Formats: sequence, C-alpha cells, structure tokens
Amino acid sequence: MRVIASLVLVGLLAAPAIYAQQSQTYAGVITDTMCTTNHKPMNVSPDEKCVRECVGDAKTHKYALAVGKGVYTLSDQETPASFAGQKVKVTGVLFTKTNILKVDRIVAAH
Repeated sequence: MRVIASLVLVGLLAAPAIYAQQSQTYAGVITDTMCTTNHKPMNVSPDEKCVRECVGDAKTHKYALAVGKGVYTLSDQETPASFAGQKVKVTGVLFTKTNILKVDRIVAAH
C-alpha cells in the first residue's frame, strides 16, 4: 500500500513538469500585427520603416515574429524596435492558444 501511495505522490508532483512549456528558439523576421508578412499595400518602404510606422506611438498594432506562414505577437514590445524588418532568432515560450511568444531573448540572425 505504501508503494502505491508513493507512486501516486511522485506522479502528482511530476505532472506539472510534464506539462510545463519549454523555451525554444524561433528564426524569423520582426514584423507587425497589421501587415504581418506583406508590407506592399501600405506603400511604405523599406519594410523596416513600415513595421515601425505600423506599430507607431499609438501602439494599436504590435511587434510580431513572422516564421514561415505563422505570425506570433511578441510579449516584449521594446527590444524588437531595434530589429524591425530584420531576420532574428527569438528564444522564448510560444503560447499557441493566444499566438503570443513570451520573449526571453532576441538576437540578430546572421
């Protein structure tokens, strides 16, 4: 009986670790949530300028990371400004229900 109780307790304690989100690195381009991967309709170039203008002071739209066909809103809205329109690697946790990438680190991709 003690063995079974011990196994149940170990299982309960280990469960949160199994379901914990893991930090991963995503390679993509810093963009904005309005234009996402297509900046041509805005007629603002280069893309870097369009991204910054779309985010702008009003903060209506947010910085995001475009990875293939996916676009993920970034939790950090300050650091991406210096990488607007550039290829980067973002390390963090992706919350798929909200499409928000909780940023741990952003570095330029070479």
